[in-house]
Amino acid sequence: MSERLLKLHQVLAIESNVRSQAQKDLTAAHHGLQKGDLLFGLSKSYKPLNEDGEKLPSEEKILQVKTPDVLRETSDILTKLYDVVAARDFANCSATADVVLDDGNIILKNAPATFLLWLEKKLDDLHTFVSKLPILPADTDWDFDPNQNCFKSKVIETTRTQKIPYPLVLAQATDKHPAQVVEKTRDEIVGTYSTIKYSGAMKAKDVAQMKERVEQLQKAVKFAREKANTVDAPKKEVGKNILEFVFGQHLSV
Repeated sequence: MSERLLKLHQVLAIESNVRSQAQKDLTAAHHGLQKGDLLFGLSKSYKPLNEDGEKLPSEEKILQVKTPDVLRETSDILTKLYDVVAARDFANCSATADVVLDDGNIILKNAPATFLLWLEKKLDDLHTFVSKLPILPADTDWDFDPNQNCFKSKVIETTRTQKIPYPLVLAQATDKHPAQVVEKTRDEIVGTYSTIKYSGAMKAKDVAQMKERVEQLQKAVKFAREKANTVDAPKKEVGKNILEFVFGQHLSV
């Protein structure tokens, strides 16, 4: 939202559009995380042992989705959504409470009960999102490459073998019979592959920490909402006057 203060009626006018657009943007941003193939990249080259060995082409698969990018995009989308709803609720409220973590850190001051109730539901969605974040495969040693903003493996060397024919003498030649020879093959290493894996996923411990932080927020927001809702509500008798005006004399029949 702009730094310029908005009137409440202006916030209400744009809230529906902001909610709708945020849902579309979140759906698009999260779509790539559900396709594991987009989170995997590959750089594979081959080098023969001998200069006259067979030359094989390199293989490359471009990494298309990087979880840190999706996290930033999601953060931008949710920031706009949370801000516009907070602007609505903070503009007209009486029941408020601070959102305080277990360590005493205050995340929100004087948050209205209506916003806290809305935030509780949104944090459920955020918890689901974080719980489904892709995690790096444990069978590979990963290092983060800041230049490419993703994780990559160390170079993995594997060999390529080829069946090489050779003669096997079954019987030596004599003055009466030629030698008995058959052709056999044996596997010989003719080259090596150098492979680097790329992944747009995250470390399991980082995902676990995010999940724990969301759960801390959920607990704090719930406590804050319950505290805010303990405020006394003034007694207002408006129903009788309204209904008598609408139904008039028919109420006394």
